[in-house]
Amino acid sequence: MASNLIDSQIFKDQYSTPEMRAIFTERAQIQSWLDCWVALAKAEAKNGVIPQRAANEIEKKADAKNIDMDVVREGFKKTSHPLMPQIRAFAKICSPEAGGYIHWGATTQDITDTGMILQLRNGQNLIEKQMGHLLTQILAKAEKYKQLPMAGRTHAQHAVPITLGYKFAIWGDELGRDLQRLQHDRKEYFVGQLGGAAGDLDSLFEKGVAIRNDFCKNLQLDIPAITWHVSRDRLANFSSDIAIVAGTIGKMANEVINLQRTELEEVEEGFQMGKIGSSTMPQKRNPMICENIYANVRLVQNNAALGMASMIQEHERDMTFWQTEWQYLSEMCLILSAALKMMSQVMDQMIIHEENIKHNLNMTNGLIVSERVMLDLGRYIGRQNAHEVIYEDAQESFNNNRLFLEVLLEDERVTKSVDKVTLKKMLDPAKYIGSCVQMVNEVESKWQK
Repeated sequence: MASNLIDSQIFKDQYSTPEMRAIFTERAQIQSWLDCWVALAKAEAKNGVIPQRAANEIEKKADAKNIDMDVVREGFKKTSHPLMPQIRAFAKICSPEAGGYIHWGATTQDITDTGMILQLRNGQNLIEKQMGHLLTQILAKAEKYKQLPMAGRTHAQHAVPITLGYKFAIWGDELGRDLQRLQHDRKEYFVGQLGGAAGDLDSLFEKGVAIRNDFCKNLQLDIPAITWHVSRDRLANFSSDIAIVAGTIGKMANEVINLQRTELEEVEEGFQMGKIGSSTMPQKRNPMICENIYANVRLVQNNAALGMASMIQEHERDMTFWQTEWQYLSEMCLILSAALKMMSQVMDQMIIHEENIKHNLNMTNGLIVSERVMLDLGRYIGRQNAHEVIYEDAQESFNNNRLFLEVLLEDERVTKSVDKVTLKKMLDPAKYIGSCVQMVNEVESKWQK
């Protein structure tokens, strides 16, 4: 039995994806540290601190496949140190000279922080790819249904008509902004770390800053102005950005759940024979994928709180929080990746019940366009007077389940200004969708680039 659902052979694909799991394996973590040692050795050789031949050998031997994981695990038990077993294991496969220059001038947190940044960068690359695919799917739905009228709802009640494409376009625009935010903030949090014992690079003397800069360049990471051992705002920023993406996905999933209610049944997440909604009720077609997504979103957003808590650190180094980042940041990426994959599946398999959308649009006997009647009548008797008149007629229609048109035709305050033919046109929901189509087009134009 797995101790974590991400590792469960049964449930792991609900809480992660194979691609993201590959980024956050133990070997991938160790490889990220090896990559850091290579970048450090090359920077130090360039600046004359260690021999070039030592740097060359360190680079040649820096493959996680060469590291005995069992030895590393046993070493950790003995030392209680997160990095020393890896340093020793790496040194053993190098010559005594090269092995002696591994980790030269660095401190543990330099390597583990930078290695984590390399993994997070890989994780974000995958997330951005998934988001881009999902955005394309959403925009396609927005285009297809941009003229399909449906009931717009506020306070869980019918408001005015919108189009289904307009709803999709809102999701697309938000997801586009999320993607744009991630891409913009890359330069803020994908930054290298090299500071030495207390961050001031004492161990590298006057060449410290030059080596740090070359170290970051070798890893294609941005260069910090100063050591950030106890400045975790960048990672709080990353976790916040990831949590915002999760919120967008969660909003989409929650909307599908609500639109799939038996009483509405306008949108369905998808169904094929063999999918089971209940172990006791054979008729059930539950939105279980969207419910899984929503569960993942809660986990991601809950983890983001640790990003804020980790900002409060003591003095120049504080291990109490930075090791939590190995857990919650990778978990956020893993779980969000699964949520994105499941949401893409929902978009691909979604069923649109157009007849139900039409039925629900007209279920209030024309009241969904009472605003239009009120505004048109307001041209003749004033906006506030028109509101009072249409309010009374609307409540009569609602309370007695009467066609709104019938009630209006009985009201002389209405018919003296507006005839029956005009009222019928006013009460057509398809003729009162405002700028939905135009805004869908604008969203498509904005993000299809």
